[in-house]
Amino acid sequence: MCWRIWHLARKKKQIEWEEARRLAKKKREWEQGSRDAAEDISELSEGEKTELLAGTARNIPSRINSDMQLWKEEEHGKSKHLYIVLISLHGLVRGENMELGRDSDTGGQVKYVVELARALAATKGVYRVDLLTRQISSPEVDSTYGEPVEMLSRAADADRGADADGCGAYVIRLPCGPRDSYIPKESLWPHIPEFVDRALTHITNMARAISEQLTEDGGAAKPIWPYVIHGHYADGGEVAARLAGALNVPMVMTGHSLGRNKLEQLLKQGRLSLQDINSTYRIMRRIEGEEAALDAAEMVVTSTRQEIEEQWGSYDGFDLKLERKLRVRRRRGVSCLGRYMPRMVVIPPGMDFSYVNTQDLIEGDGDISSLISSDRAQSRRDLPPIWSEIMRFFTNPHKPMILALSRPDPKKNVMTLLKAFGECHRLRELANLTLILGNRDDIEGMSGGSAAVLAMVLKSIDKYDLYGQVSYPKHHKQCDVPQIYRLAAETKGVFINPALVEPFGLTLIEAAAYGLPVVATRNGGPVDILKVLNNGVLVDPHDQGAISDALLKLVADKSLWLECRRNGLKNIHCFSWPEHCRAYLSHVEHCRGLGQPSSHCFDLPPPVPEPMSDSLRDLGDDLSLRFSLDDPTGELASAAILDDIRRRHETPHASSVKDHAPAGPGRRRHVVVIAADCYDEDGRPGVSDLRRLLQVAMAAVSEAGRVAYVLATGSTVEETMEALRCCNVEPAATFDALVCGSGSELYYPSRDAPEDADYDSHVEYRWPAENVRSTVLQLARLDGAKEDDLAVDEAACRPRCHAFSVKAGDKIRKIDAIRQRLRMRGFRCNLVYARGGTRLNVIPLFASRAFALRYLSMRWSIDLTKFLVIMGEKGDTDYEQLLPGIQKTVTVQGLVARGSERLLRDKDSYKKEDVVPSESHTVSLCESNIASEILSFIQQR
Repeated sequence: MCWRIWHLARKKKQIEWEEARRLAKKKREWEQGSRDAAEDISELSEGEKTELLAGTARNIPSRINSDMQLWKEEEHGKSKHLYIVLISLHGLVRGENMELGRDSDTGGQVKYVVELARALAATKGVYRVDLLTRQISSPEVDSTYGEPVEMLSRAADADRGADADGCGAYVIRLPCGPRDSYIPKESLWPHIPEFVDRALTHITNMARAISEQLTEDGGAAKPIWPYVIHGHYADGGEVAARLAGALNVPMVMTGHSLGRNKLEQLLKQGRLSLQDINSTYRIMRRIEGEEAALDAAEMVVTSTRQEIEEQWGSYDGFDLKLERKLRVRRRRGVSCLGRYMPRMVVIPPGMDFSYVNTQDLIEGDGDISSLISSDRAQSRRDLPPIWSEIMRFFTNPHKPMILALSRPDPKKNVMTLLKAFGECHRLRELANLTLILGNRDDIEGMSGGSAAVLAMVLKSIDKYDLYGQVSYPKHHKQCDVPQIYRLAAETKGVFINPALVEPFGLTLIEAAAYGLPVVATRNGGPVDILKVLNNGVLVDPHDQGAISDALLKLVADKSLWLECRRNGLKNIHCFSWPEHCRAYLSHVEHCRGLGQPSSHCFDLPPPVPEPMSDSLRDLGDDLSLRFSLDDPTGELASAAILDDIRRRHETPHASSVKDHAPAGPGRRRHVVVIAADCYDEDGRPGVSDLRRLLQVAMAAVSEAGRVAYVLATGSTVEETMEALRCCNVEPAATFDALVCGSGSELYYPSRDAPEDADYDSHVEYRWPAENVRSTVLQLARLDGAKEDDLAVDEAACRPRCHAFSVKAGDKIRKIDAIRQRLRMRGFRCNLVYARGGTRLNVIPLFASRAFALRYLSMRWSIDLTKFLVIMGEKGDTDYEQLLPGIQKTVTVQGLVARGSERLLRDKDSYKKEDVVPSESHTVSLCESNIASEILSFIQQR
């Protein structure tokens, strides 16, 4: 036993030492990043050395402050008809009979998002609210969680009057992951791409449907895209970020609880190492999801300022000081040098006060005497059962009741409250104390922390001889809580929250709704709440004297008690759902009004006539139409395409209107994507492997029927054309689209204007352009690296792609490490090691090969399930992004000899299994017979 204790203590010290070293290293990196950003910003602003963005001032956000316009339900006399999407992925979500507390995934967040959806749908100007969650068809849970659609509210439910509009709020359940099992949130991460794809399909269909509903003349109308996409928790935040990038609409994030805080708490306990925590909780994957949400978010909704400063402030993607500097610069119309920080806003959660008659409570002063007559036995039979359960502990139930309601958790600081009450004789004479500490049958059967707290409570009651003065019932129901507040108010009592730190303090608002003055910790959310309600006293939770003095002050001074009661009831509307929705929509409208480039979406294309090139391709099975006989080298057509691209890069504003027309593949309703990264050790294209793959794939398609072709690569368009020429392939006759530069550019070889200008503007969001180039060179090299180990590759650079040649892969940082350092400096980019690890592509945040395929799916109106992606078993560092989703993916064994995966993540990061499902019916391994896989795919779909 002694050896075991010694071993555990030694292990704890080792974990603490490793964590201290990790935090110290991270702190140094964060401080360096903050200094670098501050130096760049100050250098430009000193001495009026700034350049004003006169031509782009409309794209510069300004501060969200008191000048912000409040929400208006109508615009130009017409309803705004807004479509809002909320995302809460995990847990059991339904509108009625919520199973709160059933498991750790089904808690307050579920209640919050359901009530938010209903409240938003009840707001004038909002047409429809969809709450997207996971569909669960499992015998473990109720069958309602398998229903695809559940109506939460109708327009009529809101009682909007004669001008009511809208169709209400809905829970939309989408298949994601295992169909027949309810899995915890930690296991959902590899299935997020599937959820995103299905959500994208739903939103696209709904955008069309709402447009048709609102079109009065029956003519064609533009789709009604979401006004905002709001992600909840880390998983919902990442889904919202991906959808916002695909649809080009603003994205909002609410964290609820944060991964970095949980990691810090678990490491402080010293029971688990970082590796153990990561494997159990997938904590690093969760943190990356939160960082990705920060990258994309226009706004982050928090409950308190403490959440901003102490919780979000620990993330790479948010620096409060830098955010303030950038905000000031934007207000002045000064360049931020490509840096961006999301705006944090405090909007307290809303509550439903429809059951509270505040006028009656204000006029009344609370009196328990009228409810408890001299015939105590008869009176108690007429009282709510929970009242009898509480009052049975008291010798004198007429005294004011001090109420504390929380979990039996050491952080709730109940012992300091008991000590303050027990040692203040004047307070004991004037008041009783009620402790509602969860439910229990047997203390010995409870978890360690809860059992310890309850045991100490009983010992303290005995120590101070508080029998007859303290009530501590064993059981209560959720429906009893309002009656408990009411009892405390009737006795002219006080509610207290003495927690060491309280992130928000919802119980304080609930207590105020029943006319209870409050005493609350000064650490955290109660500070903001009491500023609004002005109905109580803030105290130091460590100072028992301050706690007893505050309680005594409110209990003894009846005029002060009445004043606090009235203040709370008068101001409680500030925390109502209508007030929450007005503040929320005002902030969102402000973000959208800042002219940021994601405030509009492209139109979904109508059916287009089949172009002549499609008719030529569909004439027959003759491969000579694809492998050109008239131009066997492909040089003439390739040169024409490249000349046009160069001309447009030199004169970027020369695009005509027709350049923006959707380039569809005509009647071909299947898409085969070649995304095999075939390169040799020097980063040159593996022509023989690529030629063999193209020949086999095209031969299969010529037998199966009409299929569109896309080539997705990390190379430039010039390098791609040269590789295809070496394969004797004519791009214009073979490929409908070329995705180049790791997804930073999209070309249609058969068009007169091959480059997709809409795609260019679509992915340019938050692109820092030239501002990030020198920073990448500085951050990507490890100590001791030479200049030529990583150098700018000018020939491969494009307007939306900074390319760097990599000479020594062991002398440069991995993708995660570079991205982390860029985030610390306010840069939001996507990074890809390509061409066998010999090139680093730095591209816009939403640019990627995976995103380009989804863009084409929407452009061409071809469902993503009709896409077949052919890859090798390894590839560029964006390889993992191409595997999951609802598209069919075939990995060809032995096709790719050299990949870049060694440059993707550090050892302490998340693993591949957190990104790609270990088992998926959409991913298959092909040893040799590629043709049969393609034929099978086309025939089945």
